[in-house]
Amino acid sequence: MAKIGIFFGSTEGNTERVVGQVQEALGGEPDVVLHNVNSASADDMQPYENLILACPTWEIGQLQEDWDGFVDELESVDWSGKKVTFLGLGDADGYPDTFLDAMGIIYDKIKDKGATFVGAWPTDGYNFEASKGVVNGKFLGLGIDEDNQKDLTADRVAKWAAQLKGEF
Repeated sequence: MAKIGIFFGSTEGNTERVVGQVQEALGGEPDVVLHNVNSASADDMQPYENLILACPTWEIGQLQEDWDGFVDELESVDWSGKKVTFLGLGDADGYPDTFLDAMGIIYDKIKDKGATFVGAWPTDGYNFEASKGVVNGKFLGLGIDEDNQKDLTADRVAKWAAQLKGEF
């Protein structure tokens, strides 16, 4: 499996903690490298064939602040030949109509740029009404709800990492 770049934004530390778990589940460094988007550029994405884009959804369906400042960088990335998946964090009870929307917002920016999308995750077991992060009946990647289902995070990360090892 080629190196994996995980690009994330984290305000309160939940996303950073979860991407650390994903990094370890996929084999750790140097094979899986974390990049905080608050100090990253499009050039940092280029060396990776496999990318995980991790973003929590803030407020009512908005990108996390670091991603909001980074999302335009995605226009400069050559997505051809890259496999991409998403990791979304959100609060399904507090925001059931916009749960994990950030995944969908980022996906919409790159969906027609030549990447291959992997890592789709079932919506079963989540309690939400609507999400831009759902395409063809599945989440675009792993969905995590640290506010209401924290006890399920470790198991979900382990299962998703096993899935990604086959898809990357």
